[in-house]
Amino acid sequence: MANPPLPSDDELIPRLLASDENAYTQVVAAYHGLMVHLARAIVGDAIADEVAQEAWVAVLRALPKFERRSSLKTWILRIVSNTAKSRLRHESRTVNLGDALEETPIVDPSRFKANAHWANPPAMWHADTPDALLASTELRRCIHEALDALPPLQRAAVTLRDMQGLNMEDICKVLEVSESNGRVLLHRARSRIQQAIEELEEK
Repeated sequence: MANPPLPSDDELIPRLLASDENAYTQVVAAYHGLMVHLARAIVGDAIADEVAQEAWVAVLRALPKFERRSSLKTWILRIVSNTAKSRLRHESRTVNLGDALEETPIVDPSRFKANAHWANPPAMWHADTPDALLASTELRRCIHEALDALPPLQRAAVTLRDMQGLNMEDICKVLEVSESNGRVLLHRARSRIQQAIEELEEK
């Protein structure tokens, strides 16, 4: 059964500040799954639930200082993102969160001729429709493995945009990156997933 629509921030935030238990229940029902999903994109499965719980504690502590420069949802997700990134840095001090500024090209230069035209254009998918593609167990496994191989912020960007439907402005606020870097993260993620699918189709 679907959860009832969440009240507006104007109604919800004062209720949360007043420790309204029903308001907390509504917010948790609406956002906890998304919080875990985002945490999983950044830190992986093992500690995603733990990160989401830590983020809830941080949300409750910070709520009285919430300045409403973004929606409540975006603000909560930013706390999840920051909590996850902190845990990831703690777990591995050498982790590369997103490679948004790395110098390597997004698409392999060998795929282009000297005149900048494709030497090796993207492969056409054999299936007739996206639904038929997604029905393939092998393809789903390919996409899952490609997602797992992405740097954390790339995985978070594509998760928020293509799986959760957030707009780029909110994604950039959640991940605390500039709009240009956010678009680079998303483009790199999509390009790598596309390349994995092409390699599968060529087998």
